[in-house]
Amino acid sequence: MPNIKSAIKRVNSDKAKAAFNKSKKSELKTSIKKTERAIEASAENVAESFKETQKKLDQAAGKGHIHKNKAARKKSRLMKKINLA
Repeated sequence: MPNIKSAIKRVNSDKAKAAFNKSKKSELKTSIKKTERAIEASAENVAESFKETQKKLDQAAGKGHIHKNKAARKKSRLMKKINLA
């Protein structure tokens, strides 16, 4: 544990940021799984679900939670699944 006051504050802020980033990544994964389930079930809300997931992927890439190429790859693969279904 650090002894310097600013270092102690830094540790606490890092923990808070890590928890926030983890929750955002988890939210993103949940959204992707939800869209994949909708595709498999041939649900009527596939387009709406994909649009929501696409937005979340773009936001995560913009904030730096994931790399922009990873976001593009995920969107591309989801679109490919939608077109095959």
